[in-house]
Amino acid sequence: MELGVTDHTASVETEPQGGDRPPGAPLLELRDVRVVFRQGGLRVVAVDGLSYTVSAGRTLALIGESGSGKTVSSRAVLGLLPPTATVSGSIRFDGKELVGISERQMRRYRGASVAMVFQDPTRSLNPTMRIGAQITEAIRVHQKVDGKAAKARAIELLKLVRLPAAEQRFVEYPHQLSGGMRQRVVIAIALAANPKLLIADEATTALDVTTQAQIMELLRDLQHKLGMAMVMISHDLGLAASFADEVVVMYAGRAVEQAPTRTLFANVRMPYTKALLDAIPRVERPPHQPLPVVPGRPPDLAALPAGCPFAPRCPSARDLCRESAPPFGEGEPGHRWACWYPCGSDGAAPS
Repeated sequence: MELGVTDHTASVETEPQGGDRPPGAPLLELRDVRVVFRQGGLRVVAVDGLSYTVSAGRTLALIGESGSGKTVSSRAVLGLLPPTATVSGSIRFDGKELVGISERQMRRYRGASVAMVFQDPTRSLNPTMRIGAQITEAIRVHQKVDGKAAKARAIELLKLVRLPAAEQRFVEYPHQLSGGMRQRVVIAIALAANPKLLIADEATTALDVTTQAQIMELLRDLQHKLGMAMVMISHDLGLAASFADEVVVMYAGRAVEQAPTRTLFANVRMPYTKALLDAIPRVERPPHQPLPVVPGRPPDLAALPAGCPFAPRCPSARDLCRESAPPFGEGEPGHRWACWYPCGSDGAAPS
């Protein structure tokens, strides 16, 4: 049964189901999560059967093009979906079930235990408020401290995210900071309540390449220092290769390949993953050559084609691919993919 995460009229104000997390258990666990949007007569399955786990101190990367379901699945974790969305399956955080809990219960987790860094820092910050006021506001929402203690904590956070001249930045407005500085402020706000899990949603996309690397290094250092788990959302497999422990590649709302990072890059099996990998710019390529791209466009989620959703764009697609969707199964220990004719196979029809 699908449960509406934003319809709280029938919610019972009890603690989320579950108890203390057993030693070694994942901090975040998604099992067969499905997100469906309904508007009028239209029904769109934005996430279809997604499962993954993240443990404390580990980073999982959700990779895919726009519309693949990465951000929607992460917003489901935080209960940030619109009223038109329903969620089914299981989302367990720190041993407790989050699917179906009320907005009041969700507020105990959102920002406090689970925080999110969004793509565009300009939209995340209030242009009319000083930087310090925005950070202290986040601190006082989650902690019972006075203004003096909140200010001291805010400056400490600005130093933690390596913002130069933290005391000066505290009294400045967002427009007075560069893009990279604003993103550091957004990260400082996300860390205000010492979250156990940080979701970074395309956190470096709006930045130049050098600043991207600096922000990702900062997030990795903060993760090690604070022991956080991290879910990194990106379209960039290169970033995943450098910073993630495990990768889940998504397409048309589904996971299509999943493995520990080294395993995946050593033996890519899904043609879509290979296409994303081939599209990464490389220094050794001849100058003035067009960059490789994934041909075609992602499918309309309201009218998915029969068979494998990637088949219309896949150079290896055959009749079976267009007729029947491949299962998402473990082809090798710890490595799962959804493809009838995976890369590196002999090309024979599956039995």
